[in-house]
Amino acid sequence: ARPEAADGRPGPGHEDFRPRIVPYYRDPNKPYKKVLRTRYIQTELGFHERLFVAVLTSKATLNTLAVAVNKTVAHHFPRLLYFTGLRSAKVPHGMVLVAHGDERPIWLMYETMHYIHQHFGSDYDWFYIMQDDTYAQAEQVKTLVTHLSINQDVYLGRAEEFIGGDEQARYCHGGFGYLISRRLLLKLHPHLDSCRNEILSVRPDEWLGRCIIDFLGISCVSQLQGQHYHTYELSKNTEPEKEEEEGFQAALAVHPVSDMTLMYRLHKHFSRIQLDKAYQEIQDLQMQIRNLTSLTPAGEAGLTWPVGINAPFLPKSRFEVISWDYFTEHHLFSCTDGSPKCELSGASKADVSEIIESALEQLNSRYQPLLRFSKRQLLNGYRRFDPTRGMEYTLDLLLEAVTQKGHSHVLAKRVSLVRPLSKVEIIPMPYVTEATRVQLVLPLTVQDLDFVANFLDMFAMNTLDTHDNALLTLLFIYHPYDAQRVSQVDVFAGVKAMVGELEKRYAEVKIPWISVKTEVPSQVKLMDIVSKKHPVDTLFFLASVWTEINMEFLNRCRMNTISNWQVFFPVHFQEFNPALVYRGEQTASSSTDFLRDGHFDRHSFAEACFYNSDYMTARTKLAADILDRDEVLDGMEVFDVFLHYSGLHLFRAVEPGLVQKYALRSCNPRLSEELYHRCVLSNLEGLASRSHLAMALFEQEQANST
Repeated sequence: ARPEAADGRPGPGHEDFRPRIVPYYRDPNKPYKKVLRTRYIQTELGFHERLFVAVLTSKATLNTLAVAVNKTVAHHFPRLLYFTGLRSAKVPHGMVLVAHGDERPIWLMYETMHYIHQHFGSDYDWFYIMQDDTYAQAEQVKTLVTHLSINQDVYLGRAEEFIGGDEQARYCHGGFGYLISRRLLLKLHPHLDSCRNEILSVRPDEWLGRCIIDFLGISCVSQLQGQHYHTYELSKNTEPEKEEEEGFQAALAVHPVSDMTLMYRLHKHFSRIQLDKAYQEIQDLQMQIRNLTSLTPAGEAGLTWPVGINAPFLPKSRFEVISWDYFTEHHLFSCTDGSPKCELSGASKADVSEIIESALEQLNSRYQPLLRFSKRQLLNGYRRFDPTRGMEYTLDLLLEAVTQKGHSHVLAKRVSLVRPLSKVEIIPMPYVTEATRVQLVLPLTVQDLDFVANFLDMFAMNTLDTHDNALLTLLFIYHPYDAQRVSQVDVFAGVKAMVGELEKRYAEVKIPWISVKTEVPSQVKLMDIVSKKHPVDTLFFLASVWTEINMEFLNRCRMNTISNWQVFFPVHFQEFNPALVYRGEQTASSSTDFLRDGHFDRHSFAEACFYNSDYMTARTKLAADILDRDEVLDGMEVFDVFLHYSGLHLFRAVEPGLVQKYALRSCNPRLSEELYHRCVLSNLEGLASRSHLAMALFEQEQANST
């Protein structure tokens, strides 16, 4: 604790912790200069990331011990890099490697410290340096740095004496890892060259320790600010599962780890320790909640199950009721494709198997040794996702109960389980802006001619008049018969005339068109033609003639589409047939009736936002798969290309800014059966809601009866 003044206020050692208000002063003699704000408020306030981890490896152990480190602790650290002198021909997947070109240990340490300062010195508060033969408890290291002050020179690790050196000076043993603060790194960097030239040592950790002591006067410590850096040195033929020493159980870092198998065994052992601690903490918290519940206004009746988990969602009307999905051990009776019954497979099968196994484990732990249960059959299974708490399950199990004397009895038991929502993670995404130019692509057939005028009017009003950074390309799809007569009668002559009027009204705008002759307007084949005529960095918006373009959606198209990362397939809002919905009444215009007038058409994949480079990459993989069988493309959409032949995120979400008026689509029977069936379903579901259809049938029966 720092000394305090006589009046109880903080003493002179507390200046760094006092908030200070810096008054704004502007020199009237200097011209005004616009202040440039940073992109993120975190940068402007000077916040840094918490922890950077560097792993020292070598060419000989890169594919063994370094891989084991990467599989055990890498996903726990926010940023982890591997440093080596020479690299092998192939770098293991998922590892970021920095090769310095020299295997000398001192040179490797010098170059590593220099690289960390140059690339990450201004971004992180703490730097943890370890070897690939070290097992570190990642969560313990992260917890340690949260309890240390960043405003001090910290050199923390396993303190070791120099051979033949000063008895007071200590260096941090590299095998057990060590922690360096950003403040210390900034002070050390100007002296690294002098240390390289003046200090002779065989061990890189000893060389670094000597450098810090000689030029900064700071020695390694194993305890700081009440925090201990516990380590444990493994002996030969150690069995982690049988090791019961208190020092081993509390170790933050263990060394030396001789092979990959031992690394995995250590990780399993310490993970089990952390898991047991977590379960014990949960039990303690649940006991406290039970004890305090009687003091609440609701009393013990307000105690929810499981204790500590949010209560189930209470619907306010029948429309908010969350339905249960029925399943057995082999079939699911609520399928994604709408069929009433489908085979239980994949993640759903694994989920059901795990839930049944967990139910038996809980029953046996509760009733043993008096009874031992084994499963005969799953009679009934129900599950539903409650967004307030997680996945809920109800199982009817046919069990065989065996007593201690060996007597058995078959009984049915109903159990309830909850898989609660775990910690929410924010997924890092690349930064995108709303300034990107959008290239609209509009395919047109003869059946679309009645809707082109409205599309062009909306495009002009919402993009050209507002000077939005968007361009339009028309794709005229001629039937072979119409293509032969184009010199006499051009079916798209009216559309071309409208385009000419727009170009006259907006002198700076050019709307090009591309003519294509085909009987089967495959979306992929059409996109192949458009893709070749635009640069690779073009952001495409594949539109339909019924789409009403607006600035709100175009901005979401820009923000939701990320090059080499994500493509966006919006689900447009389809208005119902007004003849069935209103039956002669005036169309509702209030916002409260908006969703009543239509639905989000999940069967349509006509609209899409993606970059040309991503499409070309996926299209190349598709071409290698189908070879010369171009007829396969007739049964595919752009969505299928990205789904099966790209590793990108496919973001499909409802888009209220993309509204389409009701129109009966023309379904081409020459397309694949799936595409034709999807088009028919879109038309049928777009007629009206079930209540509207029921009312129309009721009125028709009333009219027939009279």
